[in-house]
Formats: sequence, structure tokens, C-alpha cells
Amino acid sequence: MPITRRLSLLAASAAFLALAGCATTASTNVATVGAYRDSVDLSGRLSVNYQKDGKVESLTGNFDWTQRPGRVDVTLANPLGQTMATIAVTPQSATLTQAGRAPLSADNIDSLTQRTLGWPLPVSGLRDWLQGYAVDAQGQRFTASPANNTVVTRDGWRLRFVEWQDANAAQPTPRLIHADRAAAGDIQDLAIRIVVNPAS
Repeated sequence: MPITRRLSLLAASAAFLALAGCATTASTNVATVGAYRDSVDLSGRLSVNYQKDGKVESLTGNFDWTQRPGRVDVTLANPLGQTMATIAVTPQSATLTQAGRAPLSADNIDSLTQRTLGWPLPVSGLRDWLQGYAVDAQGQRFTASPANNTVVTRDGWRLRFVEWQDANAAQPTPRLIHADRAAAGDIQDLAIRIVVNPAS
């Protein structure tokens, strides 16, 4: 093949790839999530992996999340649907109840879950995360979109909004959230994967 024709083909291929790259970039939805809601009912699944005392621990389960102004109620269940714990959080206190045990209360729900469950469930952060919001490391309000889906929070979580219920929606809502933290007390390499069910 003559060198001039070969160069022309290479140039055409490069131009096509450049256009394809532009098309891919342009197709990413820049629309952000909808306005924050004080009242929301959600359910889904979560998996947790972490290291403690040199051992790798993991668990999976389901959750129900009921949020109202001034209160959050969470139910954690195992994959068979049996309730493992219920959590109630108000501005004044947090209470966690496990099956067959007396309720325990504390001022901070994250430390209470770490003490009772063995790992911290970041309920305070989840109020925002489940709706596509967070507070970043500089204390600024972060609003997620398919085109802007990663943030490090003020308290050290690295969030990635991996999948959306409808990535092309005018106001997309999160479907899959990855939350990772290097350390939390005696917990290392904490990774929480949250799948949010579609709204019914």
C-alpha cells in the first residue's frame, strides 16, 4: 500500500476515534439528582467487607430505610429476611436493638453500630448518600450526577455513585453506591456496597 494512502487511512482512523470519544463524553448525563427530600422510604441490599484484628470479615444483607424530619429508622436483615437489628436515630440520641437483646443507646450512631455490629454503619452520611448528596472534604455541599460521581467526604469516606436507576433521567437517582474508608477505629479497609431498589 502506498505510504500516502496508509497515512490517509491512519488519519481517518484517528479522526473517527476522536469523534467516538467525543460522542461517548457527550452522552454522559450532566443532570444532577433532584432536590433533597426530608421524607423518604427506601430499601435495598448492602455488602460490607473490612479487616479487624488481622482478619478479613464480610457480610451481606438487606435494609429498609424510613426517613422523616427529625428521625431515621433502619431495619437490617440477613439474606433470608430475618431481622438482625433495628436502628432509630433522632437529633437527641440513637438506639440500636438486636434480636433477643436489650436496646442500646448512644449520642453517636456510627460509634454505636461499630460497638454493637462490629463495623460502623454511617447512618448520618447515608441520609445524604442515598439521595446523591454528600459534604466534601472542604465542607461544601456535593451534588452527584452520572458525569460527576465521586467525592471524598469531610469524615474520610470515598464515595462513588457507580450506577443509576436511569442514567439518562432529568433527575437521576442512585442505584449502586460504593463507600470506602481506610480506617475507622480498629477497622481497616472498610468497604460498603449499597444497592438501592427502584422506588415502588
